[in-house]
Amino acid sequence: MAGLRSLVIVLGDQLNLDAAAFDGFDPARDAVWMAEVSEESTHVWSSKQRCALFLSAMRHFAEAIRDAGRVLDYTRLGRTDDGSGAASTLGGALRAALERLQPQRLVVTEPGDWRVLKALEKTAEDSRIPLEIREDRHFYMSVKEFSNYSQKAGRLRLEYFYREMRRRHGVLMEGDVPAGGQWNFDADNRGTFGAGGPAGIPARTAFEPDALTREVLELVTTRFTAHPGSVAEFAWPVSRPEALVALQRFVADRLPSFGRYQDAMWSGEAWGYHSHLAAALNLKLLNPREVVAAAEAAYAAGLVPLASAEGFIRQILGWREYVRGIYWTRMPGYLESNALGAREALPAWYWTGDTDMACLRDVIGQTLRHGYAHHIQRLMVTGLYTLLLGVTPARVHEWYLAVYVDAVEWAELPNVIGMSQYADGGVMASKPYVASGKYIERMSNFCRGCRYDPGQRAGSAACPFTTLYWDFLMRHQGIMAANQRMSLQLKNLQRIGADDRAAIVARAAAIRRGEIGS
Repeated sequence: MAGLRSLVIVLGDQLNLDAAAFDGFDPARDAVWMAEVSEESTHVWSSKQRCALFLSAMRHFAEAIRDAGRVLDYTRLGRTDDGSGAASTLGGALRAALERLQPQRLVVTEPGDWRVLKALEKTAEDSRIPLEIREDRHFYMSVKEFSNYSQKAGRLRLEYFYREMRRRHGVLMEGDVPAGGQWNFDADNRGTFGAGGPAGIPARTAFEPDALTREVLELVTTRFTAHPGSVAEFAWPVSRPEALVALQRFVADRLPSFGRYQDAMWSGEAWGYHSHLAAALNLKLLNPREVVAAAEAAYAAGLVPLASAEGFIRQILGWREYVRGIYWTRMPGYLESNALGAREALPAWYWTGDTDMACLRDVIGQTLRHGYAHHIQRLMVTGLYTLLLGVTPARVHEWYLAVYVDAVEWAELPNVIGMSQYADGGVMASKPYVASGKYIERMSNFCRGCRYDPGQRAGSAACPFTTLYWDFLMRHQGIMAANQRMSLQLKNLQRIGADDRAAIVARAAAIRRGEIGS
């Protein structure tokens, strides 16, 4: 590759051939560089499902790059295409490539991870090679645009940001007004599966591992033996053609009922009516515009209720863009946010699912088998428990980043730090999402077979969620008193007498010591 002009860096979550880094690519003078490095699986204790998805998707994309006629220098774990050894860090692998290839400059699309951005910048600086970082066109809104929006808006709130995005991009609009005359159909999207449970949910869109994926699964099983989870049921889309099939199947089979049941939970039901597209979106196998367009077209054709289309589009056009903007305008300090002063350790059973709390056992077990849980399972089961327990937010973030296949930091960190743990003190969410075990009982069947009673806040049968909920309100009453949206919950707290409060505090302490729930 003598006389190389540009070395185009492609990261593991940048698997789109139309990325800005490829603009002006000349096969005669430029080359693409990709690397598998162990650091990306070990800087957090990544689950086997997550490791396998990234590695398989990268290797499939490498084939797509070659098919597109672009020269590719690809480093695999343990070896490179020329047989030399591979570095364990991204920076180390890139330095080795620069010594071999001697490019005049480096080009990359904006990374999705602050840590990776800094590693690339340092490597380029140390190697005295210019690094050109190009805007990521995958998103509807650039980081600069979001920064300008947030400065004008003052206090950020998703609902108003989402309305602005709807107007700006003409999505689900009828002239200047929203389709159906309202912006938000949340009230229609809180259904449960009822006493009889879910019936007729379409099967998950699963993909049989091909030879390339089977090779990765064997690698992950042998190289990351001690990592959590299993790849026995791996069936994620790992290429753009597979991702497009997954999108089509979701819109046709599950989107019609998605809205009504998006918050519902049921034991043993991992998939529900959810899309399971977040990983494909976050790896950029799918473009958010085509996903939104598909949902909107289904509504326009009368195939999907407006409440379902709107609820799903809000997640993509609203929430996904919102969390990315917050991440890049708040990092790196955002990672250390801890407005509630939480200092507890993450329970060890979060890595195994070995707990006698039925809801957590089910959701964590599902997470480790599939690398997946839907947003209510994450927010109101695993996330709620760590919030009520008082786990250090950064440790909760590391767990979420490690176990979910769709976890890339720009998307995961704000959802955990801001939405789930309220560690940013209200930057993202207007109130902490806290509830007792009664919420889980209402939205699922988990409590039926559980040894704990969500209606009791103290005593040997009391649900740990319920105990910790009241303990949380007592511990943070001073902070919560300033939040008008917490007034009803605090008013209910005032009805609890001194003896009951003491019993709650004592049981909460026992839970934190690991004497209850594990």
